[in-house]
Amino acid sequence: MSRPIIVTVDDEPQVLNAVERDLRQHYRSDYRIIKAGSGAAALDAVKQLKQRNTPIALFLADQRMPNMTGTEFLTEAMKFYPEARKVLLTAYADTEAAITSINTIGLDYYLMKPWDPPEQHLFPVLDDLLNDWQATVPVPYEGIRIAGTLWSPSSHEVKDFLARNRIPYQWLDIESNTEGQRLLETLPQEQRQLPIVVFPDGSLICCPDQRELASKLGMQFHATQPFYDLIIAGGGPAGLGAAVYAASEGLRTLMVEQAATGGQAGTSSRIENYLGFPKGLSGADLARRASAQAQRFGAEILIPQEAVGVRVEDPYRIVVTRDGMEIRCHTLLVATGVTVRELDVPGAKELTGAGVYYGAAVTEAAHYRGHHVFVVGGANSAGQGAMFFSRYASQVTMIVRSSSLEKGMSQYLVDQIRGQENIDVRLRSEVVAVYGERQLEAVTIRDSDSGERETVPAAAVFIFIGAVPHSELVAGVVERNNAGFILTGADLPTDGQRPKGWLLKRDPAMLETSVPGIFAAGDVRHGAVRRVASAVGEGAIAVGLIHQYLKTV
Repeated sequence: MSRPIIVTVDDEPQVLNAVERDLRQHYRSDYRIIKAGSGAAALDAVKQLKQRNTPIALFLADQRMPNMTGTEFLTEAMKFYPEARKVLLTAYADTEAAITSINTIGLDYYLMKPWDPPEQHLFPVLDDLLNDWQATVPVPYEGIRIAGTLWSPSSHEVKDFLARNRIPYQWLDIESNTEGQRLLETLPQEQRQLPIVVFPDGSLICCPDQRELASKLGMQFHATQPFYDLIIAGGGPAGLGAAVYAASEGLRTLMVEQAATGGQAGTSSRIENYLGFPKGLSGADLARRASAQAQRFGAEILIPQEAVGVRVEDPYRIVVTRDGMEIRCHTLLVATGVTVRELDVPGAKELTGAGVYYGAAVTEAAHYRGHHVFVVGGANSAGQGAMFFSRYASQVTMIVRSSSLEKGMSQYLVDQIRGQENIDVRLRSEVVAVYGERQLEAVTIRDSDSGERETVPAAAVFIFIGAVPHSELVAGVVERNNAGFILTGADLPTDGQRPKGWLLKRDPAMLETSVPGIFAAGDVRHGAVRRVASAVGEGAIAVGLIHQYLKTV
């Protein structure tokens, strides 16, 4: 923690300098001393310190100041630092005002001028007050803070971006958190556009997008070289697996990821069947470990950056990013994965981020402690989400279209769900509508067998209902199936014929697309086995195939 502050205020320069001198002499090893020549100047400093979340331990203010008396200053300053100790410097004639302040603002002490010698009249009083402050006031949070409202989609997006990139932050709901309200009051009206992200140095961004946040955090989203042996589009398990193996084997490797490494797996609260982790691990932890490993071997990772197009100019493949950057490479691995299919029912779009969430949304789970939440879906991701939310919610209801959990979920998860008392499962059911003005309030569930509909109260709905492939960047370049999944290897030949435009004398390799030198791995690939270990394995296999391809370039 940075050293707490003692603020001293007096309009007489000679007195102010004398107070500062005495305070520094006695407290400089444990406290920083800030002085101000007026109440207004001191109040401005207080607001700036509040934005930095710098602790103020004590105010020492002269009572007789023009424009703003010491009592008036303390009244305003306490709005931002109510726990700070308050001391007035008074003349004999100000005794009555000081006594009044004890009753009106909870003044801790008043000292008569002059206070010489300070060892007898000043330091003992302040020592006692400061010791009491240290014993009762919690250590302030020194990282990033987000001030916003719980039901704001934009607040959810900021929290989700930071959480998925494993950047710690403190959430301040201005509707229920007094600290958030105090922070907001330090800002001019034109800067009160929520959410507000405040950084440790006191700087802030209002309503930021991902690029603004990334820039402020020093994240990399521009390539350092014009050419790479391998560019990986997507930072999920397949992309990370490829990055680790490619970089470790000496390939100049660049990964381009639009949001956060880990992909859909990175949002998983607990992966329990991944080899080598008998107690399981979170998707975020897996992504953190793999990202660090890839970077240690020399891979570059651009976040947030999105590959939106690909051009082929043999022998090169050119990747075009969202901001128009063009990066050349010998080979491209498309590992962009999938996203959860949107819930296409009335009310869902309007309430997304305000009670309707896609994926595990671990950033929001704690806010639903003691509430009834719903999980829509019957695959492993839904089961992992239900188990995670059961730690917080009073009741978790799973809405599953299938007639049994076993049809889409690993047995270990089925067993856990059945053994969890606060999880119930509604099979052969689907959500057909969601309701709420400012936030989610209720959902309508339809029984697929009887057709009956039931509307029940709901605090939150977490959606895990199928996958939409992220393959638009290679649309019109490589062959895809009707659902948009990329065709590779043995799935490409038609009637024994190689893909159209294929000029090589060999068949496409196992993970190679209809364009030589462009490969696909993970969930974006047609026929992929949707397991984390499978995706990592495909990323590693792709690197072996890329080595073989590079020998021919």
